[in-house]
Amino acid sequence: MELQVAYEKRNAFFADYTRNISRGGTFIPSRRSLPLGTAFRFRLVVPGRAVPFELEGVVVRNETDGDEPGVGIQFRWSDEERRLEFEQAVEAMMTESFGPVVARQLLDRGGEGDH
Repeated sequence: MELQVAYEKRNAFFADYTRNISRGGTFIPSRRSLPLGTAFRFRLVVPGRAVPFELEGVVVRNETDGDEPGVGIQFRWSDEERRLEFEQAVEAMMTESFGPVVARQLLDRGGEGDH
């Protein structure tokens, strides 16, 4: 499953796709890098949800070399209710994609998107 991530950088709009997401963060494959510590807002389009999630995050990792360059994002939450809603949506997507046993194993160890 690929999820669209839309964000703005210096008044330019970008859309990339991620397959690597967890309750705590995501890795966005991209040749565009962002400085570590950069805080920004982005939208995550989730199948079956009418409105994209509006998320805030901070860059915690840049991969510029290797097979998959990209940016590791750690989510930041100002509202506990929004965090819980998002975490429940991630858990539901993982359960649907991987089945309940594998999803629980991934969630218990922090998920693949935690970078």
